[in-house]
Amino acid sequence: MASRHVSRALVLQTLFECDMQSAFVEESARNIFERDLKDFSRGTADVPFAENLLRNVIGKKSELDAVMVKAAPEWPLDHIAPIDRNVLRIGLYELLFGDRNEVPPKVALNESIELAKSYGGDTSGKFVNGVLGSVYRSLGEPGKEDAEESSV
Repeated sequence: MASRHVSRALVLQTLFECDMQSAFVEESARNIFERDLKDFSRGTADVPFAENLLRNVIGKKSELDAVMVKAAPEWPLDHIAPIDRNVLRIGLYELLFGDRNEVPPKVALNESIELAKSYGGDTSGKFVNGVLGSVYRSLGEPGKEDAEESSV
């Protein structure tokens, strides 16, 4: 398993626990992250990547939640499954605010869908795909031309 995939899974675990405790505070999240890193990563995580992702998702949580509400208006935020909600926060952060040279939009989409399939319910992958796909299209499908050019 790629180290960034493991990193995203660790961030998801941390965000999920923060969500369950209603404690989206960087210090609290950092303590949870460090415990999970020690217990679950077995040295396979890209720690700087994960720490940066966690810090930025928490820092942009309000903005990410607002985008989620607009992208899935028929699903009030508190009715979205906690795993799905936090997978979406990670995916939306990478899609909207992340460094596209480091994580291309298509990678952000695919990674989020895989996290949803692995950790969510039966329809989580489809739900996350629908919400992130909608946001991706509203952005004008960034990076699509690059992918098309490289396949020619």
